[in-house]
Amino acid sequence: MSASPVWHPFWQHGLGEPIPMVARAQGAALFLEDGRRVIDGISSWWVTTHGHNHPRIMAAIREQTEKLDQVIFAGWTHEPAEQVARGLISMLPEELTRVFFSDSGSTCVEVALKMALGFWAHRGEPRHRILVLEHSYHGDTIGTMSVGERGVYNAAYGKLLFDVETIPFPTGVGTNTLAALEAACANHADGSHEGGPPAALIVEPLVLGAGGMLFYPPAVLTAMAEICRRHGVLLIADEVMTGFGRTGTMLACEQAGVVPDILCLAKGLTGGSMPLAVTVAQEPIFAAHWSTDRARTFYHSSSYTANPIACAAAVANLAIWREEPVQARIATLATRQQALMARLAPLPGVRAPRTCGTIAAFDVEATDGGYLSNLAPRLMNYFRDAGVLLRPLGNTVYVLPPYCIDETDLARIGDVIEEALATIKS
Repeated sequence: MSASPVWHPFWQHGLGEPIPMVARAQGAALFLEDGRRVIDGISSWWVTTHGHNHPRIMAAIREQTEKLDQVIFAGWTHEPAEQVARGLISMLPEELTRVFFSDSGSTCVEVALKMALGFWAHRGEPRHRILVLEHSYHGDTIGTMSVGERGVYNAAYGKLLFDVETIPFPTGVGTNTLAALEAACANHADGSHEGGPPAALIVEPLVLGAGGMLFYPPAVLTAMAEICRRHGVLLIADEVMTGFGRTGTMLACEQAGVVPDILCLAKGLTGGSMPLAVTVAQEPIFAAHWSTDRARTFYHSSSYTANPIACAAAVANLAIWREEPVQARIATLATRQQALMARLAPLPGVRAPRTCGTIAAFDVEATDGGYLSNLAPRLMNYFRDAGVLLRPLGNTVYVLPPYCIDETDLARIGDVIEEALATIKS
């Protein structure tokens, strides 16, 4: 067979690393073309919640393919989209009333930023300052790269990115973060900031994923939301990764008692089966765009907005959340993840073992820490050859499996990590 013409994401083809061919998947496992079974320890990039090929979701997709495949969503609608929107509204805090569809985590965050800026523009208070949290990652479009950490992800595109103001990541009880946020929100009062008051603060609640699985306490999120409310700054919660149970609750914001002005959801929305995302806004955000003046229309869309087949998958996913003991499965996995970290914590080279709900992570002591650590490809290759899909973030190893993973497979992941740490030295 000739060399593949495929250009893979986040993959340096120049290193010549093998790329396995996945033939099928079931539950918490992938099956390669050569028959090998691989445990999916990262939910196939954080998307698969209930397990691969969940029968209810697959049946919903098959059924929908016989009815309606695609239709323009600008001024038209269909039942699966209506069901997703109503289902979400029934599950989310009552303040969140409007559901805008898109097709990925990056795009739903881009939508949120545009909603926030449009809100202030249509109120006659054009605000342009966006506040972000240090080490954050929100996607790979120009807008979402702009509000993410500047570094290897986006260095080549720096001249295209707009300026933001960065709030330091919380240390200890987060006093550093809260003081900086208070100053950023308040320093316009005396005219000292020519940019005027901030439009919005965007955060990944409780867990910064691509930034290194960095955790911070709910109390800090609570306090950040209070500062934003007091100063009239919109709060955007990017729950693309943390939503749908990853931190132990349906939304990470729940643990802080926070209702954001704008909420971003993707990955787990269809149970990980198909691309679909939503940006859910409070009523004042929608009302600022509502008008008889067509110039105040919210101008954002993609050709496949609210694709009916993807929406059917999401309808089935929401039914699983309503009708099956999903929260109990999450609690069981969270307990097992704590046990896994307790097992790995004493090993040589393991630093900062931590868990948050179903997410477990630790740092490996290395002479070249950070995303480009040479440990990452060596560890990833070891894991792959041992039949486990784990993809370290530099020298940070994390385990984020589907909720259906059993004790045997999770223990095997622990075995492989232990073997890798004993074999591969920094």
